[in-house]
Amino acid sequence: MNVFVSMLRGVNVGGNNKIRMDALRVLYESLGFRDVHSHIQSGNVVFRCKERDTAAIARRIGDGIEKTFGARVAVMLRTAAELKSVMERNPFPAHAAAHPSRVLVTFLSSAPGPEAQAGIRTITCGQGEEVQLDGVELYCYYPIGIGASKLPALIDRTLKTPGTGRNWNTVTKLLDMADKLERL
Repeated sequence: MNVFVSMLRGVNVGGNNKIRMDALRVLYESLGFRDVHSHIQSGNVVFRCKERDTAAIARRIGDGIEKTFGARVAVMLRTAAELKSVMERNPFPAHAAAHPSRVLVTFLSSAPGPEAQAGIRTITCGQGEEVQLDGVELYCYYPIGIGASKLPALIDRTLKTPGTGRNWNTVTKLLDMADKLERL
């Protein structure tokens, strides 16, 4: 069976799209997924599945969430191998080691178009912030924390593709969970 990590955009943020993780796990199991585990309240789910078509799996999850919870949310899906590659490609390893909560990976639903890619390269970061686009992931370093930054809104306007961010602590934990499922 294949191991996948799904990350939902906008779940349990600011009182919107409230979904309990136990109910979300039940939904995933009803969709035929196995060994379903969630991590924190922001819609991170690690599971096993016989299928390989990530787009079809993500659509099935999104449709299931809409039918069950009445919320249409973007689903970012990565295989365990893809998540491991995200970790290996981190352009900010020293920052991740020193301040893992200040390194954010935004998992995109698709690669941004050429115009958006060019826009990301021209973003002027303030306060020591750093941004690096690598395929369908955007890595950001926020030395004073994301809450005080104006960069996230600018990035969203520039990318023009759905994505959801996870800090380095969460990415590390999700990979650990995926690795454990792969060893089963």
